[in-house]
Amino acid sequence: MSGSTDIFEILHTTRAMRRLKPDPVPDALVRQILDAGIRAPSGGNNQTWRFLVIKDIEIKKRVQVIYKKAYETVIGPRYSSATPPPGSDKAKYDRQHSAVEYLTDHYHEAPVWIVACIEHGDDTPNRMSGASIYPAVQNMLLAARALGLGATLTTRHMIYADESDEALGLPPGVRSYAILPIGYPMGNFGPVGRGDLGDFVYQDRWGEKADWA
Repeated sequence: MSGSTDIFEILHTTRAMRRLKPDPVPDALVRQILDAGIRAPSGGNNQTWRFLVIKDIEIKKRVQVIYKKAYETVIGPRYSSATPPPGSDKAKYDRQHSAVEYLTDHYHEAPVWIVACIEHGDDTPNRMSGASIYPAVQNMLLAARALGLGATLTTRHMIYADESDEALGLPPGVRSYAILPIGYPMGNFGPVGRGDLGDFVYQDRWGEKADWA
């Protein structure tokens, strides 16, 4: 499957596409993705989001070094000791881990990055901060899928946030919350693997499953 306009098909097939071709992505498509991003809600409608589009390979290489360091120190050991999540099994989880390793080594080769940031100014980020950026990130992931482009939400660079933001050239008062590597996928879109709805949904009281879920 490539592009789609059916919202439920898009929702059910927007997988993390970690293997991307190096082929250029037209600016017109990047613009559509970004335009979808700014249609999302933000806290108080303040629209403090800022999006840095990166094509410069040297910048991406600098960040990839940090991204790989985070894999070696935190993410890799976590994957090797974790059990498969709901809706998955060991074989699927191993394939996912393989794709994560691939992205780690080829992160900088994705033709376009969209760095999702918040302009905090003098404010200190808190637990509410993500509410003003992650809806926009999800909009952009869905838009990329609708256009037949692969993407994935990556936040690993934030393990070394100050180092990453410096490598990205962000000014004081601006922090990155996600990097979306975008390109044409090497593989195919497919169903998103998840557990049953009842595994995640409670009604009225924590731990009490809803009969309808």
